[in-house]
Amino acid sequence: MKNTRLYHNPRCSKSRGTLELLEEKGIQPEVILYLDNPPDAGELRSLLEMLDMPPRALLRTGEIEYAELGLADPGKSDEEIIEAMTTHPRLIERPIFVHNGRAVIGRPPENVLQIL
Repeated sequence: MKNTRLYHNPRCSKSRGTLELLEEKGIQPEVILYLDNPPDAGELRSLLEMLDMPPRALLRTGEIEYAELGLADPGKSDEEIIEAMTTHPRLIERPIFVHNGRAVIGRPPENVLQIL
């Protein structure tokens, strides 16, 4: 499916569960190993628009980089947060499923069914 992709971390149980659910439904998304090939700022902005959320809502706050970069500071701009996520992709919440111009976070994995 050309417009179907999954930003995937194979070490994450939610990400693996999402991929398994999609495959059970006969959907073979393009799998993007985003830790190896992080999205650039433009791609991340596009994902955020499809997700209809601000950059801060996509942050994984439990990662060490979150604390080290002071991302809890409400004064950090959206651009600073996007830059942090492109430089440190572990900060990006996962998995992100994209289908036909819409996106959803697969937490829980069943969330992906909303956009099929």
